[in-house]
Amino acid sequence: MAFRFVHTADIHLDSPLRSLSLRNRDLADLIGDSTRQALVAIVDLCLAEQVDALIIAGDLYDGEQTSMKTARFLAAQMQRLGQAGIAVYTIRGNHDALSRITQELILPPTVKVYSGRAEAVEIDRGGLAIAIHGLSFSRPQAPEGLLPKYRPPLPDRVNIGIMHTSLDGAPGHDVYAPCSLADLHASGFDYWALGHIHQRSQHDGRTTVVMPGMPQGRDINEAGPKSVSLVTVHDDRRISVEERPTSIAEFGRIAVDLSEAPSWFDAVEAIEKAVAGARVRSGSDHLVARLMLTGRTPLSWRIRRDRDLLLAEAEQRAEGLGRTWIEKIDIATEPPLEAGGQASADPLIELDALMRDDVARRHATREEIRQMVKDLRDELPAESRGFSGADEAEFEAYLDRLLAEGSSDVIARLKTDGAEAN
Repeated sequence: MAFRFVHTADIHLDSPLRSLSLRNRDLADLIGDSTRQALVAIVDLCLAEQVDALIIAGDLYDGEQTSMKTARFLAAQMQRLGQAGIAVYTIRGNHDALSRITQELILPPTVKVYSGRAEAVEIDRGGLAIAIHGLSFSRPQAPEGLLPKYRPPLPDRVNIGIMHTSLDGAPGHDVYAPCSLADLHASGFDYWALGHIHQRSQHDGRTTVVMPGMPQGRDINEAGPKSVSLVTVHDDRRISVEERPTSIAEFGRIAVDLSEAPSWFDAVEAIEKAVAGARVRSGSDHLVARLMLTGRTPLSWRIRRDRDLLLAEAEQRAEGLGRTWIEKIDIATEPPLEAGGQASADPLIELDALMRDDVARRHATREEIRQMVKDLRDELPAESRGFSGADEAEFEAYLDRLLAEGSSDVIARLKTDGAEAN
């Protein structure tokens, strides 16, 4: 008889969303509740598929702000699984270690929370013998690898390991219990249920190693559809993995080329068309979009100056599409070239070029902006630090874009209505 389980991690229940709440309360309410709804979707999947177990590989909570209200919600969902005879195996990740209620929460007896000492739970499913290994960490830091602390695989059993780890490292994630894929494949385990990195990955080989990613994104840096893994251990010990969607709201970046948009109406129409296409492609109930406007258009200055008005227009069109939200507009448009490929003779464009050249030559200005960005980045939680790039080259490109857009925004506010295209 096969053994089936759902593998998830990094749910981050009730993760704070300060930036969204400042601008759009309805959107903040949607995203603020989405981690809970994702957990409900996971439980619903377990019940519908009649699985034997749910494995949670850490970061069920989001840290210190976890409330007893959240705890009661979690207990109720675990009770739903327990009543259906579905066991839960979970370890504490780095965010769980910060939660003040982690030690106090009383869960149903069908929930196994692994302690700070490695242990293995043995299960017999018909003629199939299973061992599920786990190890929690009591502190939010784990600079050393945890793999040596796990018990060796038990003979004549399918060995499943649960671990919260950064593997060899990933952009936007602190180093946590590092280990290599080669070491996991050489461990003798049949399946490694990992957590910590929010992007899904699967590595097949001697061992099936799965990082399921998070089941629900929380901001634009966690864009794309989110899911869990439905795993089947077959009678012959063969393992198969299916990805199942769980995200209630999907974040997405949408590029909109305005080169063929000479008027404000044309620009709004192009935005609606691009968003509608993304809405069709999205598999989640809600789409939360960030627009990137590109191309050469006579509207370039007006778009920068009246960004707020364009955002309002885009939000209205998105609302008409249903369950679609515009989170932000990024602008990378440029004014059109004159005949011969030369830039427009508009004196404000010349002033823009002079300003950019001056900023580029002033090393002190760039260094001041660099330090401001670094200070802001360092104040953010690890999962939100990717806005300025994943490495030094991307960081320098981000600074270039920031300085260029700054001068363009200044010029946009100098542009008069009489010089604008309609």
